[in-house]
Amino acid sequence: MSLPELAPRSGVRGIVAAWVISAVIALVIGIAVPSEAQAAWMAVGMGLVLIASFAIQLAHGHPHGFIQRVAASVLGGLVVMGLIGVGLGLASLFSA
Repeated sequence: MSLPELAPRSGVRGIVAAWVISAVIALVIGIAVPSEAQAAWMAVGMGLVLIASFAIQLAHGHPHGFIQRVAASVLGGLVVMGLIGVGLGLASLFSA
């Protein structure tokens, strides 16, 4: 007797989790790093988001759509960090 295959879990929660991680990393960089070095640290933060996205999607445990989920996680993280980076740049521009 074989068991029916379960419906795959949605990968949206993992994608949104990666976006939240990217927002947290960008905000920590904005608070903890001097404005002269924030751009360089944003690249390091994006690398952390890439690793976290890969790990989150691996933990998802479902191989179908893996590449699309990782791509959506990383691209969304890039957009989130970019928007926060623009905000930090404008804030440092107007605070001087």
